[in-house]
Amino acid sequence: RAKVVALEEDLRKSRQEASNHQNLCHQLEKELKDLKDCEKQIMQKRSKTISDLLMSVSKAERQEARMKIRQDSLRLGNVGVIRAGTIISETWEDGQVLKDLNAYLKQLLETKEAVERQRKSLKKRQSDKGDGADTESGVHEEDLLIQDEIYKSRLASLKREEEVILRERDRYELEKGRLIREMKRIRDEDGSRFNNFPILNSRYSLLNLLGKGGFSEVYKAYDLVEHRYVACKLHGLNAQWSEEKKQSYIRHAIREYNIHKTLVHHHIVRLWDIFEIDQNTFCTVLEYCSGRDLDAVLKATPVLPEKEAKIIIVQIFQGLVYLNKRAQKIIHYDLKPGNVLFDELGVAKVTDFGLSKIMEDDVGSQGMELTSQGAGTYWYLPPECFELNKTPLISSKVDVWSAGVLFYQMLFGRRPFGHDQTQERILREDTIIKARKVEFPSRPSVSNEAKDLIRRCLTYNQAERPDVLTIAQDPYLTYSKR
Repeated sequence: RAKVVALEEDLRKSRQEASNHQNLCHQLEKELKDLKDCEKQIMQKRSKTISDLLMSVSKAERQEARMKIRQDSLRLGNVGVIRAGTIISETWEDGQVLKDLNAYLKQLLETKEAVERQRKSLKKRQSDKGDGADTESGVHEEDLLIQDEIYKSRLASLKREEEVILRERDRYELEKGRLIREMKRIRDEDGSRFNNFPILNSRYSLLNLLGKGGFSEVYKAYDLVEHRYVACKLHGLNAQWSEEKKQSYIRHAIREYNIHKTLVHHHIVRLWDIFEIDQNTFCTVLEYCSGRDLDAVLKATPVLPEKEAKIIIVQIFQGLVYLNKRAQKIIHYDLKPGNVLFDELGVAKVTDFGLSKIMEDDVGSQGMELTSQGAGTYWYLPPECFELNKTPLISSKVDVWSAGVLFYQMLFGRRPFGHDQTQERILREDTIIKARKVEFPSRPSVSNEAKDLIRRCLTYNQAERPDVLTIAQDPYLTYSKR
């Protein structure tokens, strides 16, 4: 009986301990839940504080940008409105600085013409004297020669002055171009429905608009989870589109995302996330590059020194080599200045895989069929993309041609084919189909090695043109010590 009592006592104690342990677990669970709730509140407060600070800074930046626009408009010009009956159109009116420079250039031209007329008259008098019409002394002949030197000196002085004014005007024209682009950006920002600093997907705090394309807007944003700046590309589907067209656009975007999300390379812009905003809008989240794109660089400095152009094209080819060493090779198909971005350190990164093609394993050596003829940017596409009598076969050689056009443009300030033509005219006149040989201007001076690389890239016959992995072995593109 004593043993039974002892066992019952032990059982009672065990139950008490189990109950105490259970109570302790409940208490710990409650404390852990309270801790998590507290941590969540702290995170929410921290995110709110960060987003409020970012919003405050962004508001100040917006105000400063608009103030600068007003100041620059006085110097450089503004958009005016012309009304012709019921038709209203916009026109650009130069500001006071450009008006003054153009007036001064006109005055220099008039002065130059006056001096040239006087010099021509003097030459006639010298000619008459040679014919015996002038019988004055030899001293007078010397006076005529001195007068001619005076006119020549004055013309040389006017030419120097004109060159200075032209350089100054060119500088102001570049400033005017930047002003017009900034005016457009601000107008797009003011008209955007995302301009009131929303937080998307409970994570991305939208700041200021970076730019707007056909169906998308790109905002600088801050990732409140990873604590880094990102670029949010907001894709808008036209409400008037049919359901079929909307689904096609979404399928295309998801395809781009599925290609892009697997790409991890320091010369390719990272794609971090994708999510839906509403029935007609979704967002892709990209690596933020704080520098300009190559298009903006070339608008500010149309001709780059060869060393600078070379290191940019080397980086582009490094990105292309990565795309072509994957198990499933990728053709970018839309290499152009606007799709090459720079980070704050000047590292070049290829972006926008909206038209890219995946090379399937069963594709032959000739390449894959081009099913999206007509897409792309025509100045940068090779002749095979314009074949109309059959479905073209394409490969990474498309990107080699595009890179050659980019390199040529950086070096010479113009595209090698159809530079001043519209896309419609390029198509109508078969400009690229006729682009059998690349010509090089005499200025600026460029190395023969650079020209040889461009010639290889712009080889007309696709079969003879090297692919990405072959052209990347070109000695010009390597920096190892020889």
